[in-house]
Amino acid sequence: MGKSGKKPRESHRQGRGRRASHFGDEDGDDLPSSAYDAPPCQNEDSSDDNDDTSEATLEDEPERDAEAGEQDQWQGSMPSKFHLYQLSVQSPKGDISYLQKFFLMYVGGRVPLHLQEDFCGTALLSTEWIRTDARRTAIGLDLDLESLEWCLENNLSKIGADGYSRMLLFHGNVLQPKEARFVKQKFSDLVHSLDVNNDNGSGSNSCEQTGLADSKYLANSTMSEAAFPGRDIICAFNYSCCCLHNRKHLVLYFRHVCSALSKRGGIFVMDAYGGTSSERKLRLQRKFPSFTYFWEQDEFDIISRQTRISLHFQAGKKQMLRHAFTYHWRLWSIPEIKDCLEEAGFKSVHVWIREMPNTQSSGNAKEYNANRDVKYEELQRFNQGDAWNAYVIGVANI
Repeated sequence: MGKSGKKPRESHRQGRGRRASHFGDEDGDDLPSSAYDAPPCQNEDSSDDNDDTSEATLEDEPERDAEAGEQDQWQGSMPSKFHLYQLSVQSPKGDISYLQKFFLMYVGGRVPLHLQEDFCGTALLSTEWIRTDARRTAIGLDLDLESLEWCLENNLSKIGADGYSRMLLFHGNVLQPKEARFVKQKFSDLVHSLDVNNDNGSGSNSCEQTGLADSKYLANSTMSEAAFPGRDIICAFNYSCCCLHNRKHLVLYFRHVCSALSKRGGIFVMDAYGGTSSERKLRLQRKFPSFTYFWEQDEFDIISRQTRISLHFQAGKKQMLRHAFTYHWRLWSIPEIKDCLEEAGFKSVHVWIREMPNTQSSGNAKEYNANRDVKYEELQRFNQGDAWNAYVIGVANI
């Protein structure tokens, strides 16, 4: 759970971890991203909005649970908090697998090519989306400019020149997407752009490289000044919708999403979490070869349904990056989400859910490891438990 670094106001979260090819192993049936359900431990070298943020601080604070004899894997300063977040929280291969499955189940008739990732942070999912199929395009939208620029330099740069013609990042609020501004690639004066020919919602035109473009114009352009193909899929992962604290804003966001989907049919997919463990103070950790990831959850206010989440990282015995990411979230129930999606114009809503391991079981407080054999299922009923994770899918325009 959790997302990008400095969270501005009212829209967002981020990061993601590398899997598949440039991002890791292509094999296996990977589960999607989730802070409760972190990716399997692997060698890192193979490698919200929020209305309040705490700055990350590096402290010489030994972790009481650190294994004896563990050696520092990083010399000197800590790696980027975005890199650590991607390794510990994100699983783009699993996310994409489910996105494709949902699209084919509820829309079908064509291969989904056009993705928009809201609250995208470092846009690892979008980067992996375009990397795995040369026909694909992606748009990333986030309120944290630092994480978007980090993506350009560290994620998208690994795709190759053609990646910059098929993926654009925009800095702005999901509640005002048309005002979001294009993020210029700083590493080069040669900027590629998406083909701005509108397909009038048909989704039939692909985005293609148009050669050199006026970088000054692109740097000052907004999403409203470029007509993109209707999106086949729009997603908001890592519990980003929890950054929207009132129903009016949640419905408004869903309406923006519905209007951006292809007139030929499209889906919106968001994740949610809950269970009795989500409404109490909680601390979980997960060890990786070179660092330990911590999820810290404050007390839960049952009147506002709000809580504060902090993510910390420790490298070796002494290097501790506290409050690398801090979010103030309102936890939405699945019925509330379904009602808001239907009010925003979605034709149908589907829920896929999986039970997570009991956070109070022996050993989980020290290191929380999800059972990766438990898959998501589409369900109409699900009894409350200690912890669960869900996808909520809104189907539009069919």
